[in-house]
Amino acid sequence: MENQNNLEEATLGAGCFWCVEAVFQRLEGVTHVVSGYSNGHVNNPTYKAVCEGTTGHAEVARIQFDPSKVSFTDILEVFWNTHDPTTLNRQGNDVGTQYRSGVYYHNEKQREQAEAYKAQLDASGAWSKPIVTEIVALDNYYPAENYHQNYFNNNPDQGYCAFVVRPKVEKFQAQFASKLKR
Repeated sequence: MENQNNLEEATLGAGCFWCVEAVFQRLEGVTHVVSGYSNGHVNNPTYKAVCEGTTGHAEVARIQFDPSKVSFTDILEVFWNTHDPTTLNRQGNDVGTQYRSGVYYHNEKQREQAEAYKAQLDASGAWSKPIVTEIVALDNYYPAENYHQNYFNNNPDQGYCAFVVRPKVEKFQAQFASKLKR
């Protein structure tokens, strides 16, 4: 992903990367989203290896955005409102360390904003259980295989997309109608 001077990047894990990708593709100010794997200990992991849980990677979406149109704080708001950050290593029926909730920050400012947002959410009682989202530096990132890219848009009627991704996208669109791409 080319990083142009006026664009920034965020890397987020919130369960299956198809869901995260589909949500953020629809957010105003986001220019590009790539599903991938981050913060594991194997170079160039495959989907099969990541799903076996032996590589240490999280399924993530790497999000390129224009900060003049959407702030990192706005991205965090969408992130924390479109998955359950209180379940360790799972989202719904997707279970394993690869489905962990994580903010993989690119710089100190992102770390500070993510920590502050998480603390504010915990203090507010927005969730009945503590938030288990890890907030750690982006150590490594590998794009997922091509067939994972733009997955929901290319396969809207596939079973998982119809029953898991679509409801998340619809909830996001209803909750964040004013922040959708036109």
